[in-house]
Amino acid sequence: MPYILQTSQLTKKIRNKELVSDVDIHISKGEIYGFLGPNGAGKTTVMKMITNLWKPDRGSIEIFGEMLTPHSYEILKRMGSIIEFPVFYDHMTGRENLTLHCEYMGYYNVSSVKDALQMLGLDAAADQPVKSYSLGMKERLGIARAVICKPEILILDEPTNGLDPAGMKQIRELLKTLCSEYGITIMISSHILSEIESIADMVGIIDHGRMMREVRMRDIEEINLNYMELAVLDERKAAYVLTEKLGIANFKIIDSGRFRIYDRSVSSGQLSKALALNDVEVVAIGKKTETLEDYFLKMTGEAK
Repeated sequence: MPYILQTSQLTKKIRNKELVSDVDIHISKGEIYGFLGPNGAGKTTVMKMITNLWKPDRGSIEIFGEMLTPHSYEILKRMGSIIEFPVFYDHMTGRENLTLHCEYMGYYNVSSVKDALQMLGLDAAADQPVKSYSLGMKERLGIARAVICKPEILILDEPTNGLDPAGMKQIRELLKTLCSEYGITIMISSHILSEIESIADMVGIIDHGRMMREVRMRDIEEINLNYMELAVLDERKAAYVLTEKLGIANFKIIDSGRFRIYDRSVSSGQLSKALALNDVEVVAIGKKTETLEDYFLKMTGEAK
């Protein structure tokens, strides 16, 4: 199959308001797909439809080569998910919640509960009631529940909410391991760009309910994202040197006296020499690389 999960023109309305419109997603087997967007962009709405919690008003969802319907029970058995905040039986322990989940999923592996608790660093709290867990512990228990039945695809909606930096790093490493060593395909949504940048193979950017672009992380580096940053005292004279003396047109003035030069044909040495010969005082000059955050802001129109 070309994609393990894909959507076509996925649209959802509530009270005549379109939450998402014509969303097309393409996720290949064995990759981590980062689903990026500001809060309220439509990420959770899309994930609720993919996991059959909400029905789309228009469009289709195909998983494992089959169309998702309200009766796709076998497809859902092959998926693990966390949508919004994970909910548990608070009076039961973490171990009991996971055991119950395995029972209603029809998954019987004696060591699976113990392995999942240990994998998420919850073995010490396994026999404590969930109502005593912190928010971060509940998030980790939610991930343990999502992976316990060895799903083929994981759908994770903001799974690092409530985690401290050490916990976030632990989850990042876990997701990379699940993908690389166990072959689990992962779709993870977030508004924390650095989290997605560090683990994703492919990124889908959604804004105001519409998909802006899908792009491979390795390709982002090739979309004019390497540049030279220049700071000068005389902005007008520097712009004259760039255009008239060096023939550079592909640059942008960020703010007073600061330029980003995307033309790769000129070196920093050539640039410094030309500016000095024309009495332009250089405050700073250096090569830079835009991050996923810069690219994201361009796509959503929030760049300054």
